[in-house]
Amino acid sequence: MQNNRLGCLTSTGIVAALVTIAAILGFAFFNGNQMFSPGPLNAQAGEETLGGVTSHAQIRDCSACHAGLRPSDHMADHCVTCHTEIAAQMMDVAKLHGSITKKSPALACRDCHPDHRGSTAALTELGSNAFPHEALGFSLAAHPRTSAGQPFTCADCHPGDITAFTASTCEDCHRQMDSVFSQAHTISYGTACLDCHDGVDRFGKAFSHAGFSFKTEGGHAGVACAKCHTDARSLADFPKAPTDCYSCHRVDDEHGGQFGTDCAACHNPSRWDDATFDHSRSNFPLTGAHVNVKCEQCHTNGQFKGLASTCVSCHAEPTQHMGQFGTDCAACHSTNAWKPASFNGKHTFPLNHGESGQVSCTTCHPVSYNAYTCYGCHEHNEAEIASKHREEGISDFQDCVRCHADGREHDD
Repeated sequence: MQNNRLGCLTSTGIVAALVTIAAILGFAFFNGNQMFSPGPLNAQAGEETLGGVTSHAQIRDCSACHAGLRPSDHMADHCVTCHTEIAAQMMDVAKLHGSITKKSPALACRDCHPDHRGSTAALTELGSNAFPHEALGFSLAAHPRTSAGQPFTCADCHPGDITAFTASTCEDCHRQMDSVFSQAHTISYGTACLDCHDGVDRFGKAFSHAGFSFKTEGGHAGVACAKCHTDARSLADFPKAPTDCYSCHRVDDEHGGQFGTDCAACHNPSRWDDATFDHSRSNFPLTGAHVNVKCEQCHTNGQFKGLASTCVSCHAEPTQHMGQFGTDCAACHSTNAWKPASFNGKHTFPLNHGESGQVSCTTCHPVSYNAYTCYGCHEHNEAEIASKHREEGISDFQDCVRCHADGREHDD
């Protein structure tokens, strides 16, 4: 028997090898997707058709998603060919994918959206990737660790589905940290935590009212937020809290509304009982001896509004006046002191207009200081004055001062 040293390189062996290669190539051609696929594609159907399919599982051409051998061909470019709305987001840094593109440019689509993990596997899996959570409207700056002291993971707030969030998650976690506060807080502000909180803890213990028009000074500093911001259920509700005193202190008004609603005219935030009133802001400023008069001396029976401000309402006419001076006390008296009284400075008619010099009050006012006569010192009598004035065509001549204001007989 002759030994064949060619071994498998015989004609029979070569033919067998070619048949085998042809079979492998044929199978790869017709079943390449299954041969080289790392696993089944996701079968979750979308609401609309993208690239001719409603789910990844319907894709039959690998090159529809996977890049070819060309260096300029990238898998991410294939993704946005179908997901055009994501491509638009990536151009806007205010949108989620635009923020990711700017802050984490090394991230590719498949880093957060892996596939080939089965027909029902999630299409979003962040893993250890740095995700700009603030782009979703909630920062994780104030949430470094859980109530157990462990670093937060996505599953702590998004159990089961990373794209879903239940509002009760906040309350469940914070009750473990401080159950008393959490219960009181939800009673005051409701359970929609995200309507007010964005994760940066701006309304925490370090919150200051100093930057707002209403400063919480004095006695207001220790007041609980819910006492003024009642029924606030969103950020828009907080500025609606009234800033006028009377809205909160209506029940403290012992004046029965007599002073109006401008509490700050007398009271200050430091102490409600430490009240002062600036009388100069009223229609009766206090001057002279009135400054030291006690409020109750004029404001009797608790009356403050509508009180008479004339002198005679407090100062009864002295008996020595005998009803001759009328009720205009200020014509002779000043607020500096009731005595001495002086009228000379306010007498419009000259008291020394005649040859006799300054005369006594009773010369012109023989009966009452409210009435006068010019016949007390003149040599002419009333009948002669009447006749002379009628000759001049003057019939109304009883009020002498009206025409002879300076006391002269004739006006020049």
